[in-house]
Amino acid sequence: MTGQGEPPRPAARRPATVRPLPIAVDTMGGDHAPGEIIEGAVDAVRAHGVRVVLVGQAPRIQRELDRHGFAGKIPIVHAEEALDMGEGALASWRKPKSSIAIACHLIKQGRASALVSAGSTAGVVATSRLRLKGQQGVMRPAIAVALPTVPRPTILLDAGATVDVKPEGLVQFAALGTAYAQILLGVERPSVGLLTIGSEPGKGNKVTKRAFELLSGGSHGIEFAGNVEGHDLLGGAVNVVVTDGFTGNVALKTMEGTVRTAFAEIRAAMTASAPARVGALLQRRRLQELRDRLDPDTYGGGVLLGLNGTVVIAHGASHARAITSACELAHRLASGRIVERIREQVAATRTSRFGRWTHAERDSQDKPDKSRSPEKPADAPKPAEPAPQPLPPAPEPERTEPPALP
Repeated sequence: MTGQGEPPRPAARRPATVRPLPIAVDTMGGDHAPGEIIEGAVDAVRAHGVRVVLVGQAPRIQRELDRHGFAGKIPIVHAEEALDMGEGALASWRKPKSSIAIACHLIKQGRASALVSAGSTAGVVATSRLRLKGQQGVMRPAIAVALPTVPRPTILLDAGATVDVKPEGLVQFAALGTAYAQILLGVERPSVGLLTIGSEPGKGNKVTKRAFELLSGGSHGIEFAGNVEGHDLLGGAVNVVVTDGFTGNVALKTMEGTVRTAFAEIRAAMTASAPARVGALLQRRRLQELRDRLDPDTYGGGVLLGLNGTVVIAHGASHARAITSACELAHRLASGRIVERIREQVAATRTSRFGRWTHAERDSQDKPDKSRSPEKPADAPKPAEPAPQPLPPAPEPERTEPPALP
């Protein structure tokens, strides 16, 4: 369902005519940093032509580049500090010269187009929000992840950036997910489902019920398909699944654990006897395809949406393959101008945060105003309201090449 009336058509896609700036890779974040991180970045450059700049402790980065035969071929930006994997959000204030903070600064300066980090999720989110700031009108950022559904992935957000969210925030998450799916999936009008405890409109808590009303009752450019349940996450019922960060994070980790357990059981069953091993050998290609599709390293990680910059958060245990995928994903999003696409999509939701007419305000027109004075006639003309001001268009890049990096 798409609500009453014809929703506005999404803005026409702008071809990416400008080559994106390099991807800033945080080499110090992750359980296997910096070795696996740098190896993955080198593979992204060598095999896929992605331009990167490595941020971290320069001597260690230089030694790794020498080992891969890439000395002098990839720019390095030195960072004195690094966020430990156990550090939380406060580390963004305690370590202002961390590798993540320096990478965000490169984005603000126009010397990088995106950030890739396998560091602590809390630290990456907090530092990115502090340094890059939220886009105009965006209430809270969200982490979007790709679920391994067929025939194409399903986008789930939020996966942990915003635990508590209002109904209007879920509407914005739907807008963020729509813009992300347009680039990642290549779908012009991706379908959006609201994750709750039942497919019926009346199921859920107060937040999800009100979010359902907002999503299904207005012209906001979102192809709302109704409620979805937990068993629909891997069924490919919709292109985008929207929920709060608490529920999304629990659902994501539950699925990861389930897939891990299922593969362990399959491996045990296929090696239990000689006939089973022969059968596994005959099905090796199909099993490898299934493993690749369900492997989180294939998708590169989650994307923090809603900031003035693109941030890809890889898993803390990422190896080189995951970092290569994360660099490819960041390059693809930068080429598709994800920040500009989100700005346009969020503006179409018309929530009060943008100075637009909200769905609640529109619905209230059909209800009597109990606060009106008895002496004042009910049909008294209302004062004219100022016309809403549209958001300014995204500025075009002033250069296609970054200045020389130190």
